[in-house]
Amino acid sequence: MIVLITGASHTGKTVLAQRLLEKMQIPYLSIDHLKMGLIRSGQTDLTPEDDDALTPYLWRIVREIIKTAIENRQDLIVEGCYVPFDWRRDFDEPYLKEIRFLCLAMTDAYIDAHFDAILSHASDVEARLDDSYCTVEKLKADNRAVAEGFLRAGEAVTRIETNWEAVIEALRNRF
Repeated sequence: MIVLITGASHTGKTVLAQRLLEKMQIPYLSIDHLKMGLIRSGQTDLTPEDDDALTPYLWRIVREIIKTAIENRQDLIVEGCYVPFDWRRDFDEPYLKEIRFLCLAMTDAYIDAHFDAILSHASDVEARLDDSYCTVEKLKADNRAVAEGFLRAGEAVTRIETNWEAVIEALRNRF
């Protein structure tokens, strides 16, 4: 089984992946780690700020990792922002049966009410070196874009409206 976790920045994708790893005892792949490895090794001229170009670039690699894991009957959690809205088009039905998709998005009201807490938890699993780009308005715009894009593609989106911890635990308990 593949657990594919995506969503906007700061929604808790990495925390959820870490909790699933601990519960299920299966590895996870951070798409951010792949991104930085490719950037730092000089395999691409893209930068961490090139989000629009990074999604198709990274997804070509990630989708093949997913296919390989399924073919090898290996369980894997894959988490990160760089999942295209139409990701399903890249998999035939036998592959899709093995993928559990989760998308996280915070509502505007949640961001307004909890912005300081969101920032305070940004490094719960990984140390963020610079979060200065993260503003209330950017976070709202990113979460709206992710939710709308995946909903238009027919995907379920888990909305974080009042209690982030309860949402993360409910998702963890699905497995």
